[in-house]
Amino acid sequence: MRKIAVFTGTRAEYGLLYWLLKDIQTDAELKLQLLVSGTHLSPEFGCTYQQIEQDGFAIDEKIEILLSSDTAVGVAKSMGLGVLGFTDALSRLNPDALVILGDRFEALAAAQTAMILRIPVIHLHGGEVTEGAYDDAIRHAITKLSYIHCTSTNEYRNRVIQLGEAPERVKNVGAIGLDHLSRSTFMTIAELSKSLDFCITQPYILVTYHPVTLANEEPEESFQALLDALDEFPEYQIILTYPNADDGGRRIIPLLESYANSNSKRTLAIKSLGQIRYLSAVKHAAAIVGNSSSGIIEVPSFDVATIDIGMRQKGRLAAKSVIHCEPSKNDIIYAIQTGIDKKYKRSGEKVCNPYGQGDASGQIITLLKGIQESTFKSFYDLNVGDIK
Repeated sequence: MRKIAVFTGTRAEYGLLYWLLKDIQTDAELKLQLLVSGTHLSPEFGCTYQQIEQDGFAIDEKIEILLSSDTAVGVAKSMGLGVLGFTDALSRLNPDALVILGDRFEALAAAQTAMILRIPVIHLHGGEVTEGAYDDAIRHAITKLSYIHCTSTNEYRNRVIQLGEAPERVKNVGAIGLDHLSRSTFMTIAELSKSLDFCITQPYILVTYHPVTLANEEPEESFQALLDALDEFPEYQIILTYPNADDGGRRIIPLLESYANSNSKRTLAIKSLGQIRYLSAVKHAAAIVGNSSSGIIEVPSFDVATIDIGMRQKGRLAAKSVIHCEPSKNDIIYAIQTGIDKKYKRSGEKVCNPYGQGDASGQIITLLKGIQESTFKSFYDLNVGDIK
């Protein structure tokens, strides 16, 4: 039986991995080993490891790495703690492979540790571009530390090959988060209201905003512009989710909480929705506003408009339901109104999501069963016209 370790460090990443975790857990040929770290273990961000356990998963290793800091120095130190913690955890578990999704600094620490320990890394969502965040460089670095690559589009597959990875080790499986579309049951508005303890009586806007870590886009200034724009839509209720643990994220939280307290009759602030509540909230929302990757990748499948603010997601492939705007009050107002009115739609034309149809997990399971024990790989030199 092959031991497959899976790493998760944030609520968003865990939600995307849910069905893959279930499929590994129930496969007779595989043994799931779960490493949990980052914001999952932080009361400040909702102690979301508890949701993982409630979902029926045993956590094999909890690795504390997150400092109570809101600076780049704090993030860099957390990565160092991660390498120390992951070294001990992976040495104890001795997995046959480690699955890592995305581009977070916690994931980079796990990937570099696994590479040194000669544990093959299977990387999901490589080859993508987000020019406004240091996640962009982290994602490409994880690509070079990984052995097998599961990309979300063919264009991203080509980019991973461009980074020197051999085509036979790079497979386009689509976005794994879309597996929820065919495999999960979503809440009605009444069920969502009860679960949130927040009475949804009007159309609402769902907001998730994270700090921009590379571009010149101050978190407080941009987020305040977003809040000011929301004031222009008093007929809509607001659900605000907390930012992630990137440097600058904690500077947003007081603004978020102050806005929710001042607008308590129409606004809910929540640390973590969890994947099913989040996607249920997406399904019934008038619009999704912020700069989360979910707005680009998952939301278009619900035919709900995404208002993508600023530079954080610049470079990602996007459906026509994604409306990009500058982080200024007037631009955000115009984009929200455009999205609510669905002006991006032509008569009767369905939104096409470029990230697949929701069948990624089964393809990844097949790859896990066939992965070689060796982590040796040669650099794949690219010639013009060579990508197939």
